[in-house]
This record gives sequence, C-alpha cells and structure tokens, in this order.
Amino acid sequence: MSYDIHVLAPAKVNLGLRVLPVRADGYHEIESIFQTIPLYDSVSVQTTDGRLGTCTVECIGMNLPEQNTVTIAYDAFCKFTGFDEPVHVCVEKGIPSGAGLGGGSSDAAAVITALDVIFSTHLSASDKKLIAASVGSDVFFFLNSYSGTVCSGCAVVTGRGEEVVAIPSRKDLFFVVIWPEIHSSTREAYSLVDAWYAPRWEWTGPFATELETVYNKPVCAWRFVNSFTAPLSVRFPRIGQALQDLRRTGAGSVLMTGSGSAVFGVFDTSACADDAFLKLREKWKYCFNCTFS
Repeated sequence: MSYDIHVLAPAKVNLGLRVLPVRADGYHEIESIFQTIPLYDSVSVQTTDGRLGTCTVECIGMNLPEQNTVTIAYDAFCKFTGFDEPVHVCVEKGIPSGAGLGGGSSDAAAVITALDVIFSTHLSASDKKLIAASVGSDVFFFLNSYSGTVCSGCAVVTGRGEEVVAIPSRKDLFFVVIWPEIHSSTREAYSLVDAWYAPRWEWTGPFATELETVYNKPVCAWRFVNSFTAPLSVRFPRIGQALQDLRRTGAGSVLMTGSGSAVFGVFDTSACADDAFLKLREKWKYCFNCTFS
C-alpha cells in the first residue's frame, strides 16, 4: 500500500541563547527558549518502489547535498526501527537556510514524524530522542513539539539541545523576521564566540531557571541576550543593520536567532507587526511577517 504524508515543518526562534564555555569533548552547552513561529517548509514523505534503505530527496527552492538532514533522519529511523522501505521526500523550502531558524532540523523531525505514522512504529519520546541524537541537536525540540503531524510549541532547552522542557506557548506574540542573506556557519559562529568571550565568560541575560519567568513578562521587559549577536554583528555588519532597522520600528524586543544570521522583532499587537513589516520589506528582500492565526 502506498502512503503519502504531508507535514508543515515550522521555523523556530531563540528567545535568548546563552552559550557556555566549550567542554572537554569540544562541545558547548546552551540555555535558551525555543519558540516555533508560523514560517514553514512543506515536507511530503511518500513510499515508493526502489532499493531497500533508499531515501530520495527532491528539494524545491535550494540544492541539497547528497547527504542532508532528511537522509540522515531516514537512515537513523531505519537503523532504530528495522524498517527499510524506500521513500521519496519532497521539501519545498520556505525557511531560509543557514539562518539560525532551524529549517534543516525541522525538516528532519517532520520526516521522522511522517515515517512513524506511515510504518505505525509508535515511537515513544525516548525512542525519538535516540533517533534525534544521530541527526542534530535542534531536532530534539521539533520532535517534542509534534502532536500528530502538527508541530507547534515552546520549550526551555538546555544541555547540547537534548534537554527539552515544554512550557505553555504564548499566542500574543507577533514576529517580524529579517534574513540578511548571510549564510552563517555554525562552526565559524562557535569559534567567534570562543574568541569573543575568552578568557572571561560573563553573562548579562537570564539564566536557565529564569527563562520561563522572563518569557511571561511584557515583551518590553524581556532581558534576553544571544551570545552570538555581538561577535556575529562584527563579522557581518548587515546583521547589525537589520537589528537596528527592527529597533527603529518600535519592536518590544529585538534579537538574533540561533547562531545567525536571521534577526527578529517581537511586537505585542498584530497591527504593530504589520506596520513594521510593510516598512521593512521595502529594504529587506527576505522579510517575513509571522503572526499566529
């Protein structure tokens, strides 16, 4: 029997992102709130004829390397469950790549979720966590946020990204996102952070235990900070320009997401977000008005 599952894979923004000093194993831990926003990739997963253990990927909007988060997610699912039926995945990109918006991780989570439905594997949360570990850190959050084939959520995320504690998601936040057409390399971004904060790793934002409390305050009272913002803004001045343009619109909070390069403003009314979007899209080619319906 042929199956065709369609999933909308949302972007996420980081409401604050604290990067801790590099560990002995070369990895960094983080403290952040991840929030899904209504900006999507469209992912379709279809069973097909072909060689067992094969995942073919068609991507509309960008060229993917042969090995990508979708194929890695498929391989991890097959290894864990023992299923190896061939599938074809079509991804229609709406989320900019290399922007810190989690598009690749969200696509991977969408594929794992679809495969779980297609093959009736009934994966538990711990099963999904084991599969996600083979794909990428942000995948944990997206998998935790799925209900059926709908992904929406908010969580405090710590560790390397594998510790995900869901919190009630606010629906009174309105996001305007700018991608300044800079593809930020995660590896380079962490190197810049290490150099920027050495030898003293000072932190002025809220700590992990405070994140949810700050999140529930009025947006104008948020104290969120992203460790990547200062070094990335120096490396890529257009990031700083985008942040400044958002501030001029009167956004209650202006932040960079992930390791860049996308930035966003948070507004407390849809009218204010609409007004800011109309002004900013005249200058910025990739400007998105992300309002929950």
